[in-house]
Amino acid sequence: MSTLYFDHAATTPCDPRVRAVLAHALEAENANPHSNAHASGRAAAAMVEQARADVAALIGAEPREIVFTSGATEANNLAIKGAARHLAARGSERRRVMTVATEHKCVLQSVLDLAREGFEPVILPVDGQGQLDPAVLARALEVPTALVSIAAANNETGVLQDLATLGPLVEAAGALLHSDLAQAAGKIALDVRQLPLALASISAHKMYGPKGVGALFMRHRPRVRVEPLFSGGGQERGARSGTLPGFLLAGFGEACRIAVVEQARDARHLAELQQVFMTRLDTVLPGCVLNAAQAERLPGIFSVRLPAGLRAMDVLAAMPDPACPTPAAKAEEKQQGNEADCLEASLGSACSSAELAPSYVLEAMGLSRDEAARSLRLSPGRFTSAAEALRAADSLARVAVRVRDGGATMKAGASVA
Repeated sequence: MSTLYFDHAATTPCDPRVRAVLAHALEAENANPHSNAHASGRAAAAMVEQARADVAALIGAEPREIVFTSGATEANNLAIKGAARHLAARGSERRRVMTVATEHKCVLQSVLDLAREGFEPVILPVDGQGQLDPAVLARALEVPTALVSIAAANNETGVLQDLATLGPLVEAAGALLHSDLAQAAGKIALDVRQLPLALASISAHKMYGPKGVGALFMRHRPRVRVEPLFSGGGQERGARSGTLPGFLLAGFGEACRIAVVEQARDARHLAELQQVFMTRLDTVLPGCVLNAAQAERLPGIFSVRLPAGLRAMDVLAAMPDPACPTPAAKAEEKQQGNEADCLEASLGSACSSAELAPSYVLEAMGLSRDEAARSLRLSPGRFTSAAEALRAADSLARVAVRVRDGGATMKAGASVA
């Protein structure tokens, strides 16, 4: 029995090349990057600025447009709340702030939080494929709007929004466009100029970098400003105070450099893994459905709906524990040639994993509560093999049948009717 990690949408393991940079930087960087009175401080600052340039290059920005944060959640809060508050402080009468029903919780909550400050939160619906209709956005923009936040790629289904079409509508209406790029950055080619974006959020740990660091793109021309979320020394051009973690940023920068070179190859590999997995699953567990199958999606994230009568939560809970398999269960599986690997996947966003309710993303797309409850998110990664994708499909099928049959084991090669 082994563990098959198919939850890269929640977090990716650090690329070994990133780990090497992290280790070196942690040993070499012994100064505060904001202490420019001595050589050690200047060396630490140079490390930070190299990372800034690397992050900027990934999305087509200028280094001075990158503000480092602790991750995408902070960057999303800073972009949405900070930009809206800055406009209000300058006397803008625009009070409408909009986002999409399938956004990450930190985006939805940031927009809703602004209602307490006199703003008008608007949550736009999506169609059955999880995409925002440009006509729906255009009608909503008829009311003067301060900011619109639309993620490039959904974190549960991988569905891509057509920012190249939606962006100009927002721009023409005089509103700022923010995008949560946490799932898309490093996986598909992005150009903040072409989309066009005023603000964009990135997280290192979604692209084989370290946890605890991210960035906010803030357009320089025309200039976008935000009110800081907290007070301090005014670092990061006054937008985000606090001492920067140089070694984490060095790892972030390395992850971005790798992505620039390898993201096209990664995309092809992930698309192949999805095809291998779904083809096998159709054979060993008939009746599964790929949610948002008709939409353009990231190759590395897909949402699968299990056959009727199978709750995804029950199937994942029944996965064998490689750390402590019971001897009886292990012997029985081996005797029947039915050893299952432990497939690690999720019901949806990791930030919503404590909730027992079905995915709000899938329900916003029109799925019933039962259909949403039968769905799970699978997200292989850069280092996942085709053989592992086959084993993952087999394990999912085997455990699903045990759950359906109340614990009965499945003979090798059997399938659900």
